[in-house]
Amino acid sequence: MLVAYFGFLLGTFGCVFASGLSTMVVARVITGIFGGLIGAQVLSIIGDVIPYERRGQAMGLLMGGFAMASVIGVPFGLFLANKFDWYFPFLVVAGVGSFLFPFLFRYIPNVAEHMNHPVHLKQRVNNFYDIFSNHTQKTALAFSMLMIMGHFIIIPLINPYMVYNVGVKQEYTPLIYLVGGLSALITARITGRLADRFGKRQVFVISALISTLFVFSITHMPTLPLFAVLTIFALWFSTATGRTVPGQAMTTQAVTTQSRGSFMSLNSCVQSLGSGLATLMSGWITYSDETYAIHNYHILGYISIMLILLCIALAYRLDRLILQTIPK
Repeated sequence: MLVAYFGFLLGTFGCVFASGLSTMVVARVITGIFGGLIGAQVLSIIGDVIPYERRGQAMGLLMGGFAMASVIGVPFGLFLANKFDWYFPFLVVAGVGSFLFPFLFRYIPNVAEHMNHPVHLKQRVNNFYDIFSNHTQKTALAFSMLMIMGHFIIIPLINPYMVYNVGVKQEYTPLIYLVGGLSALITARITGRLADRFGKRQVFVISALISTLFVFSITHMPTLPLFAVLTIFALWFSTATGRTVPGQAMTTQAVTTQSRGSFMSLNSCVQSLGSGLATLMSGWITYSDETYAIHNYHILGYISIMLILLCIALAYRLDRLILQTIPK
């Protein structure tokens, strides 16, 4: 994780010196390669260090950090770019990240017990392919991918839909993400504790069912006052976080410590694939007219709801398989 974090900082710092599209793409590819490893390793460390009974709270803290990053990072990055120059956000991220590196080195636990019994490369490769023959792990991957798809399929077009269909002024759209991020930040902590107390699957199912109401509301939204729009989005972000926190906790329990690193790396790839497919689908299904209004957005809402309901079915199956095959 530390090596990946260092590579992420180098890629981010390289963005500062990008002289055009090609060099920026190269720098972002480097950043993405290492950044993807960080996410997988963080989830693996949580899965190895935090007992399943307290993992919901740990995931709540992690998701709360993501929410805080979006609440603070995006507006602050835009402020730096507008106030100084386009490269200042990259410079600040690289600088703050470099400052944090010694603290990560000091405080992140060295999870290396599985290395006391080294596994040869051939066996590692076999273990990776065995994931696709393991019902629990296959179910976890499908569950994770569909959970991301159900969320992301309506996200790419939120901004134009709110502006050109609902009538929200362009300068007010950042408030949607600000309110949503703050709601997710608060909900992540609460949901994590509830998941540990009442069960990951139970909290996931309740949050998922409630979230479908707000998915329907957003994708069928008429012209409303700004306060009503922000309220609906706050509730949607809260229930979406309520799905993600226990869902991620369940996913980490689908694999043993020896294979968790490779599994979570594959899980990150599957999630990226899911978000990419969802974005493509949203572009294929919708279209805009001469007034820039988005059409068929309600179809995306129906697809999102179907994916969420399918995730609920998979959650029951995954929870049953975990209880049968994976010791807590």
